[in-house]
Amino acid sequence: MKLVIVESPTKARTLQKFLGTGFKIEASMGHVRDLPKSKLGVDVANDFKPEYVLVKGKQKIVSRLRQLAKGASEVILATDQDREGEAIAFHIQHLLNGKQKHKFNRIVFHEITKEAIEAALKQPGQVGLKLVEAQQARRVLDRLVGYQLSPILWRKVRRGLSAGRVQSVAVRLIVEKEAEIEAFKPVEFWEITVELKKEADELTVKLVKINAKKINLETGEQAKQIETDLLKAKYRVDQVEVRPIKRGALPPLMTSTMQRTAGNRFGWSAKKTMREAQQLYEQGFITYHRTDSLNLAAEAVNKARKYIETKFGPEYLPENPNYYKAKSKTSQGAHEAIRPTDVNKESIEVSQGGDKLYRLIWERMMMSQMKPAQVEKTVITVKAEVNDKIYGLTAQGERLKFDGWLKVSPKWQLFKGQELPKLSQNDNLELVGVKPEQKFTQPPLRYTEASLIKVLEEKGIGRPSTYAPIISTIQDRNYVEKKEQKLWPTVIGKAVTEFLLKHFSKVMDYEFTAGMEAGLDEVAEGKVKWHLLLKNFYLDFDKKLKEAQEKAERVKIETEKTGDKCPECKARLPAGRQGEVVIRVGRFGKFLSCSQFPECKYTANYKEVLEGFKCPDCGSEVVIKKTKRGKQFYGCANYPKCKWASWNKPKS
Repeated sequence: MKLVIVESPTKARTLQKFLGTGFKIEASMGHVRDLPKSKLGVDVANDFKPEYVLVKGKQKIVSRLRQLAKGASEVILATDQDREGEAIAFHIQHLLNGKQKHKFNRIVFHEITKEAIEAALKQPGQVGLKLVEAQQARRVLDRLVGYQLSPILWRKVRRGLSAGRVQSVAVRLIVEKEAEIEAFKPVEFWEITVELKKEADELTVKLVKINAKKINLETGEQAKQIETDLLKAKYRVDQVEVRPIKRGALPPLMTSTMQRTAGNRFGWSAKKTMREAQQLYEQGFITYHRTDSLNLAAEAVNKARKYIETKFGPEYLPENPNYYKAKSKTSQGAHEAIRPTDVNKESIEVSQGGDKLYRLIWERMMMSQMKPAQVEKTVITVKAEVNDKIYGLTAQGERLKFDGWLKVSPKWQLFKGQELPKLSQNDNLELVGVKPEQKFTQPPLRYTEASLIKVLEEKGIGRPSTYAPIISTIQDRNYVEKKEQKLWPTVIGKAVTEFLLKHFSKVMDYEFTAGMEAGLDEVAEGKVKWHLLLKNFYLDFDKKLKEAQEKAERVKIETEKTGDKCPECKARLPAGRQGEVVIRVGRFGKFLSCSQFPECKYTANYKEVLEGFKCPDCGSEVVIKKTKRGKQFYGCANYPKCKWASWNKPKS
């Protein structure tokens, strides 16, 4: 009997279907060894040697694996192909009497299919120690920052706080974005559009120039003066420019673009996207979903091309396959993009979320191997002459000539401009109306999970497998809260960021954080010794720790006031000594408290009212709530008398 060890029961069941008799497949249920939770677990003086202990609750699993390994002719470690998977395999081998190296083999595969598993079994290898060292370096690095910096936050900011090497940098991005929004001052400007027609054809043009110079209308007086001119002007088509444009196919998905696209299209969190992708991978429907590569296996491309030719027709198939290159300098080119394992399956029947995500992955794979869409872009320039002035107005439109990769799904169509009528140069146009419109410049947009992932990727902060945990962690710690899909920093998030920037600027530096990620990649490639990477980091970090312990002043966190007097203070104290009810943020989110805490211990649940909305069932206020997993929904403030609730914001 050959023992095959994987991480999860789902993956074990999928492999069992392919391997049959002669193989026993068991799941380790993730990591079996880790650093202890009760202490640092790192010997800094001895080259940062980690102290590994058995993960709590894994004794029975490890005992069973040991028993099975004794009777097995071979132990096959089939954990995921990334650093975490390599580390799991390493620790399992260590615990199962790993000195008998002849008995242990490591296999890796990009997809869980019969062909891929059989191919992997024919080419077994050993655990990749460089990948293990890279995972170990990240784990130790994060432990040093988390366990040594967090106690300082307890003393200098608030008890119970914690710091994370990459998470704190992500919070900084959100805090700085909020500062930009708060500092923003809107600037007034005006736009003028003109409705024209020629017989039954109508055209809307926008004012862009006066006497061949670009226009910038800053006041209503300027707009009114020009409106007066345009109402008297004669309109004539000055130029009609028509040119063909090719819109290339979208590339297949990788981790970051999958998370961003699912976030934008379905409103999913990165965590949910990765959870659904994990299930799809373990059930054998898609290739490995933690990747920053856009490469596709030649065999998969050939199958996709055959499908396209049969399903959509030869006119949709390019002469040669399309190839894509990831923009990231750290992309692992040897890996593959995320794709379906069987291109003939347009859809699958699993969970609702899994269905949607699979279809998204399938569409992007098929689109990536199809011909470009051909678009006809038209720009119409109109001249309006009045007195001694010539006003220039334009309209842009696009018309699809050949759908190409858009044939897969019309949802991906993004056309710019209006549908323009057929007009010719020197055509006279009749005025229908002039519309001046006051506008104001808009503040920067707050990050969504999707846009934050994009920035993290662009700056080289984190890696595909870390984006979802980063975003989940900063929300779980109440440094950031999500409201209507936007990420807002909390008062605690702002206070911690300010403190860390002042005393640990290097740890919070974007380029330094990206450099550490690059250093971990070099460890994985065998270019850098893992303990030397940590030593270079720790010398300065340890110095800053001591300085902050001795010199840093305690940070005062500003509380949000409700304007109400504390009911307990009102019952026992004169008016001048009563505290106010304030909103605080604790381990489990926002709650109401007395401003004179700890002298007054008053607390109450906090209800965030959705202004301008009423319960459609009883007319009471609507409040924003969260599930135990942190997902936001809307409910009636009169609960439990009224049980109305909705995932979607009610209409006013």
